[in-house]
Amino acid sequence: MDIADLIDPQRIRCGVEGSSKKRSLEDLSRLLATVAPDLTSEEIFESLIGRERLGGTGLGHGVAIPHGRLAALREPVAAIITLDKGIDFDAADKQPVDLLFALLVPTDAAQEHLELLAQLARMFNDPGFRERLRACHDPADAARQFRLWQPRRDTA
Repeated sequence: MDIADLIDPQRIRCGVEGSSKKRSLEDLSRLLATVAPDLTSEEIFESLIGRERLGGTGLGHGVAIPHGRLAALREPVAAIITLDKGIDFDAADKQPVDLLFALLVPTDAAQEHLELLAQLARMFNDPGFRERLRACHDPADAARQFRLWQPRRDTA
């Protein structure tokens, strides 16, 4: 599965007020609950915050990828929030986070979970991609950035 297949503008918010890690996870949980009818936003939040307690999901460069696995899911789902200002997210580089990509997968999809996280790491490691996403002011444009992203080619 490709990350772009998980992106739906209805689960993207741009320029959200950045107040706290908890608030951002609550916002992401509400977005994810719109496609997981068997789950409440509270159950999703508990999954995301539980993963955060195991170790922060702040990658660095202003990016966090909160993620979890839930038995009630049939397929992976994602939500994206860009913040108006960075927040503390316990990132490895100690930089404030303003790009959040939440990913939930079914409990039995461990391999797919790892593959999707690897795709996200490659995408968010691209400085141009991060900047284009930060410049988005509407969900459709943000979704388009994921569809158009191509890995950088190193030239010799």
